[in-house]
Amino acid sequence: MKTRLFALSLAVSLATVAGVASAKGCIEGAAVGGVAGHVAGHHGVAGAAIGCAVGHHRAKVKAKQEAAQTNAAANGGSPASQRASPATVPSNNATPTNK
Repeated sequence: MKTRLFALSLAVSLATVAGVASAKGCIEGAAVGGVAGHVAGHHGVAGAAIGCAVGHHRAKVKAKQEAAQTNAAANGGSPASQRASPATVPSNNATPTNK
C-alpha cells in the first residue's frame, strides 16, 4: 500500500514539474532566484517561484526580439528603413538653379 501511494505521489509530482519545466527560461530563473532567496534569508522557494516568472518573461522578450530581427532580415532591412520618406513637392515660386 505504501509503495502504491509513493508511486502515485511521485507520478503526480513529476507530471506537475514537467508542465512547469516546459516554460522557457523558468528553470534558469528558478535556480538563480532560489539561490538569491536562500542567501537573502532562507526564502529559497519564494525566490525560485519569482525567478521562474522573471526568467520566463525574459525568455519571452528575447524570443520576440529575435522574431522581429528575423522578419526584418527577411524583408530586406530594418523596419525603420522601410518607412516611406515624405514626398517633397516644389513650391510654385521656387525655380531650380544649377550651380
